Amino acid sequence: MKLYEFLVDRGGRVALKPIAAPETDWKSTLDLFKQVAAHEASVTASIHSLYDLAMKEKDHAAQVMLHWFITEQVEEEKNAAEIASQLELVEARGTAVLMLDHQLGTRGE
Repeated sequence: MKLYEFLVDRGGRVALKPIAAPETDWKSTLDLFKQVAAHEASVTASIHSLYDLAMKEKDHAAQVMLHWFITEQVEEEKNAAEIASQLELVEARGTAVLMLDHQLGTRGE
């Protein structure tokens, strides 16, 4: 909504198109988080492309707005990579997944 509102506030018209449904079946939780990490890297690349275009067009307002997304993506990529790394460590021990689930469940408290 942040990007949508930015475009509308500047007189733009936003045409939302359908996106493909996400995958819902994975081999393992580790496989899921590896895909999450890859997706976050793809999102980051898209944001960087938008930022490069804003720089080329000398659109300073867009650069400022996109900076928020760039900062946010650093955390999103870090979180996905950390969870994937933790799952790699506990993959062989099923009960360790319960401990990881508890640890992740307390984030943000």
